[in-house]
Amino acid sequence: MKNRSALHFVVIVGIANFFADFTYEGARGIVGPFLGSLGASAALVGFVAGLGELMGYGLRSVSGYFADKTHRHWAFAFLGYTINMLAVPALALTTRWPLAASLVVAERVGRGIRKPTVEAMLSYAGRSIGAGWVFGLNEALDQAGATVGPLLMALILYLNGGFRTGFGVLLIPALLCLAILVAARLRHPRPHELEEGAADTFATTKLRRAYWIYLAAGSLIAAGFADFALIGFHFQKANTVPTNVIPVFYAIAMASSAVASIPLGRLFDRFGPNISLFAFLISAAAAPLVFLGSSVPALIGMILWGIGMSAQGSLFQAMLTGVIPPQKRSTAFGLFDTGYGIAWFAGSAVMGLLYDRSILAVAAFSVSLQLAALPLFSIANKSR
Repeated sequence: MKNRSALHFVVIVGIANFFADFTYEGARGIVGPFLGSLGASAALVGFVAGLGELMGYGLRSVSGYFADKTHRHWAFAFLGYTINMLAVPALALTTRWPLAASLVVAERVGRGIRKPTVEAMLSYAGRSIGAGWVFGLNEALDQAGATVGPLLMALILYLNGGFRTGFGVLLIPALLCLAILVAARLRHPRPHELEEGAADTFATTKLRRAYWIYLAAGSLIAAGFADFALIGFHFQKANTVPTNVIPVFYAIAMASSAVASIPLGRLFDRFGPNISLFAFLISAAAAPLVFLGSSVPALIGMILWGIGMSAQGSLFQAMLTGVIPPQKRSTAFGLFDTGYGIAWFAGSAVMGLLYDRSILAVAAFSVSLQLAALPLFSIANKSR
C-alpha cells in the first residue's frame, strides 16, 4: 500500500513539474530576443541571465535550511512554484526592459525557493520504490516538458504570433502546474510519512563524509558541463548548424534526456551508484563532438549532452538520498545545489573566456573537469 502511495506522489509531482518545465523552458528560448526587442543590449541580456541563475542557486541553501527548520515544506514549495510560474506569463504585459529583466530574475528565484524542498519530499518515496526510480521518473517528466515548451514557442513564432503571444499562451501550463500542486498537497499532506523508520538507519543528523565528496564531484561536473548558451553561440558562429535548426538541436537534447532518465534510475536501483561513472563518462564525450565536429557529430554530441543532463537531474539526488538524514534533506539538497550553481557559473565564465582564444581549449577544459570527477564519485560510492 505504501509503495502505491509513494508512486502516486512521485507521478503527481512529476506531472506538475512537466507543466512547470513546459512553462519556463518554453520562455527561456525567447527571453533573450524579447529583452533585445525592448532595447536591452547583449551584455545586459547576458548579465540578467547570469544574475538569475546565480540568485536561484544561491537561494537554495537558504530556502532548504528554513524548510527543514520550520517543517513547512509545502509552504516553501507553493511560494516557489507561484513565483516561478506567474513571472513567465507576466512578461506578456511588460513594455520596458527593466521590468522584464526583473521578471526573468524572479522566475529563477522562484525555482530556487522550491527546488530543494521538492527534492526532499520526493526523496521520502525512495525508501519504498527506489531512489533511482523516483528521480529518474521525475526527471523524465521534467525534460518532456522542457522539450514540448520550446517547440511550441518555435511554432508560435513561425506562425507570426510574436513574443507576447508566446508568453501569454504559457499562462495555461503555469496554471495547470499550480492546480496539480494543490491536488498533490490535498492527497499527500505529509510526504515524510512515506519514509517511516528511515531515521533509524542514520546514527547522526550530521552530513556524512560521502556527502561532501559528492558535493566536490558534482561541482567538477557542473564547472565542466558546457551551457547551451555557449553551444548555441558556437553553432551559429561556426555555421555548424543553420540558425533556425539550433532550437531543434536543443529539443533533441531535451528529448534524449527525458528518454535516458528512467533507464538510468532503474539501473541505479539495480546496480548501485557506480552507474554514475558510466553516465558521466558518456557526458564527458559530448564537448569534443559539439565544439570540434560538423553537424552530424554535433548532433550526436547533443544527444550525449542530453544524457549528461539526465544524469545530473536524476543520479545526483538518488546518490545523495542514501547519505543524507531525513531531517536534513532540504538543507543538504539546497547546499548541494548552491555549490553546483556557483561551480556552473564559474565554469561557464572560464569557458566563455577560453572560447575567444581556442575552441580546442574549451573542449579540453570540459572533458578534463568531468573526468576528474569520476574518481571522487568512486570514492564516495565506496564510503556510502
